[in-house]
Amino acid sequence: MNSKEINANNLLNLTKMIKKNKNGLPLEVKYCKNCNLSNQQPTSTNEYFHTKETVQQTIEFDAAGVCAGCNFHKTKWDQTTNWEEREKELSDLCNKFRKKNGEYDCIVGGSGGKDSIFQSHTLKYKYNMNPLTVTWSPHLYTEVGWKNFQNWIHKGGFDNYLYTPNGKIHRRLTREATLRLLHPFQPFIIGQKTFVVKMAAKFNIPLIFFGENPGEGGKKISHNASGISLNNEVSDQKGYEIDPLQGEKFKNVYLGGKKVQEYIDEGIKLSDLMSYCPLEPNELKKKNIQIFWLGYFLRWIPQENYYFAVEKTDFSANPERTEGTFQKYASMDDKTDGFFYYTRYIKFGVGRAMLDSAQEIRNGHINKDEGKRLIKKFDGEFPVRYENEFFDYISMNKNEFIELADKFRPDHIWGKKSNRWELKKIIE
Repeated sequence: MNSKEINANNLLNLTKMIKKNKNGLPLEVKYCKNCNLSNQQPTSTNEYFHTKETVQQTIEFDAAGVCAGCNFHKTKWDQTTNWEEREKELSDLCNKFRKKNGEYDCIVGGSGGKDSIFQSHTLKYKYNMNPLTVTWSPHLYTEVGWKNFQNWIHKGGFDNYLYTPNGKIHRRLTREATLRLLHPFQPFIIGQKTFVVKMAAKFNIPLIFFGENPGEGGKKISHNASGISLNNEVSDQKGYEIDPLQGEKFKNVYLGGKKVQEYIDEGIKLSDLMSYCPLEPNELKKKNIQIFWLGYFLRWIPQENYYFAVEKTDFSANPERTEGTFQKYASMDDKTDGFFYYTRYIKFGVGRAMLDSAQEIRNGHINKDEGKRLIKKFDGEFPVRYENEFFDYISMNKNEFIELADKFRPDHIWGKKSNRWELKKIIE
């Protein structure tokens, strides 16, 4: 048995020993020794089966107390990965799929944020590909988000399909997801994941590029995984299945924590919900559509993507600091973004500043102590900037929302002192 097998077995035994609550969260809160990330951080879940009873897959820590995200990042900098070879793989892949008849040869999904600009611009202008860009609309565009989206297309020079789902249905699903799961971003997440694939099939585009390898954030995906295999019927990491319906009929899965059939019984037409139905896996295989992460081939550094986007498309950062964190340049195109991160803070004790600072620590831009100070200063900040628009969108007032959110606070994470909620264990 080699050292890698021994380490894998140790991690498996360690994982089995951890006591968890009914939703899969470790009962003992710990923070990564390297980046400060909490072990309550969920990786991802299959949203089509997401209910109140869902057992989360949380980020794994090794015996030294270091999280999977940090261990993944080590492979980017410690000579484990030969980036020259990886870039040669990308060049060969593009040579294989590049078309000379004017047709699209690859597809990139995005909002016009820093990462989608980096992906599409690099593929088109460095590797001479002809990407189609596609966008699943945010719930509520911010002014700066809309400006960046327009600059991506007009200054970057790309064809784009912007898809806006039925607004009445999208609001309904967002409200249901908030009420049942405290997960207002779920309808967008579902659409964002499925739309790119469906558009590739519609236009017979054989190659899909997503951004970073999800292992960057600690998901159970190897640094050697170049993309999503068409033969991988059920991924070890939930949320990355080729067949997310797992053989079920669409009517039998969940949207907003509620079965699709229940919406139909209440009078909503099936046709109005089909925007959220994923592509049949057999269609993917029949058309032999290949799915890759550009971050497998090129070293993915979000801060450098930001500077790249500024240079190439005049990308604008937020005019003000993004609520709940210290940065101004990521996840800022949707007025509901702040509530996505705030609700995660309620459910898992993991706020936006913790996630952002962990990323900056791993990429060497700040140190651990600086990250701690940022977390203590900004994590859990209530997103007031767009609160009126958000509460109107989900047909709820602020008091109703706060009362609802408090019901989702896990007992092992939160306690009340002097009628105020506090984390039971904070970073020391």
